[in-house]
Amino acid sequence: VQLQASGEGLVQTGGSRELSCAASGRTFSTYSVGWFRRTPAKEREFVASITPNPSRTHYSDPVKGQFTISRDNAKTTAYLQMNELKPEDTAIYYCAVSRSRLAPAFMASANSYEFWGQGTLVTVSS
Repeated sequence: VQLQASGEGLVQTGGSRELSCAASGRTFSTYSVGWFRRTPAKEREFVASITPNPSRTHYSDPVKGQFTISRDNAKTTAYLQMNELKPEDTAIYYCAVSRSRLAPAFMASANSYEFWGQGTLVTVSS
């Protein structure tokens, strides 16, 4: 599975940005998708994840209510809508997939995901 993340850019504090993660393969609808981020302080931090339909979503506490993860199986793409961005959201964002439906206990673990995208940088200016 190949993943192509996009949406890199510079955003002002309070602004919004949508990241996309396009996946290869015809069985995207069966994948669980996660978003993680890397900052100078944290090597890899879980952000959000979504299971196959019926979709179940999971968010880290710092982004709950601020970010929204979604998917379009017809386009084999997952999205991360980021609102009310803050300078501490500045990071390289990675999408990842697991070819199985992850149980809630495993959705936030990087080890649960088999394939990773290349990362896309989002910079939030103060």
